[in-house]
Amino acid sequence: MNITVVGTGYVGLVSGACLAEVGNNVKCVDTDVSKIEGLRKGVIPIYEPGLDTMVLENIESERLTFTTSIEEGVDYGEIIFIAVGTPPDEDGSADLQYVKQVAKSVGESMDSFRVVVTKSTVPVGTSKIVSDTLSAALDERGVDIEFSVVSNPEFLKEGAAVEDFMKPDRIIVGVDDDRAMELLRSLYAPFNRNHDRLIVMDIESAEMTKYAANAMLATKISFMNEMANLADRLGADIESVRIGIGADPRIGYSFIYPGCGYGGSCFPKDVQALHRTARSVGYEARILDSVEAVNRDQKKVPVEKIIAHFGNDLEGKIFALWGLAFKPDTDDMRDAPSRVVMEALWARGARVKAFDPVATEETQRIYGDREDLELFSDNPNDALVDADCLVVVTEWRVFRASDLAKINELMRGNVIVDGRNIFSPSAVREAGMDYYGIGRK
Repeated sequence: MNITVVGTGYVGLVSGACLAEVGNNVKCVDTDVSKIEGLRKGVIPIYEPGLDTMVLENIESERLTFTTSIEEGVDYGEIIFIAVGTPPDEDGSADLQYVKQVAKSVGESMDSFRVVVTKSTVPVGTSKIVSDTLSAALDERGVDIEFSVVSNPEFLKEGAAVEDFMKPDRIIVGVDDDRAMELLRSLYAPFNRNHDRLIVMDIESAEMTKYAANAMLATKISFMNEMANLADRLGADIESVRIGIGADPRIGYSFIYPGCGYGGSCFPKDVQALHRTARSVGYEARILDSVEAVNRDQKKVPVEKIIAHFGNDLEGKIFALWGLAFKPDTDDMRDAPSRVVMEALWARGARVKAFDPVATEETQRIYGDREDLELFSDNPNDALVDADCLVVVTEWRVFRASDLAKINELMRGNVIVDGRNIFSPSAVREAGMDYYGIGRK
């Protein structure tokens, strides 16, 4: 098939590359001229394991091309994916201006039947808005051309997005006509060879499924963080509690690891947007409100532990930060707990020496040159030299088997604040250091 993907951000680029990988001809459209020029040269604007190789191979095979012309994209693809950003508006709702802009452009350029697929995470009712916008653009031209609007939300985990697309656990399709359904069924056939992962439903249910999935996962995280904070106060060990409740198959072990909060482009934005959607129809989603509130506070927990040990005045203190990205295997710093921690330390006069294998450039872009920030990406130990305290914020694999004796030797101080519970408290103490975890004894 000839496929057009509008938007070359995280969702659009991964989707375009993976669809090309199975033999489709894919044209990705973006208004960012420098980004498109870079992609044509094989410069990948995001870090995602396996994506660079896939993009380069499909560019070379001419199955994946890039353009800044929406007209060219509309003319090219029988199926057009909308994968543009839906950033939170001032009130927390999803900003649909870019989605509507693409729909209008499609209506202004299409000359025959098209299937328009919303891949972006959008509130319930967005497909109706897309359909109305398309119809208005066609009416303005005085033409009557058939089209279908489909909801096909993405379920890609940053750091495993290519694997998730190529081997999906489910493919949600919200559709209201058979012609579009058959095209989507054919498109996704290569991803369904072992068993049918396609789940077909009405459009509104498909739109809600994406938000509900992310809200459920965020709820599990905030619940465990709430339990960890309670364990701190009751003298329990949250790791033992986690193992105990995870053994129940109704609960399981996924997403019940306490830490210093979630971040990224999905959970914070989607929980807020779903909460706002609920309010717009007169329903107060109290659980969602609590999930957000707990997460906001959880990002401050490492700082609270630091202040409890060192006091509020941190002038002259150096803190080694391990991890900047909001999670491993990505360079995404959006809503990252590291930002809350660093900014709180700076506000109290401290210096930060931070290590992250891939997110230092993004950190530099966000904060610029600062005398109180030194960045490292080669060796985690480089950040430890002369530090008074190590703060673990992201659970990169490279931290898991760290030499505790070496950490103690390199640091000026002897304190570890473990925001991801990657270390054994007893092992840290046996190495001669003070240990503060999240709900650990």
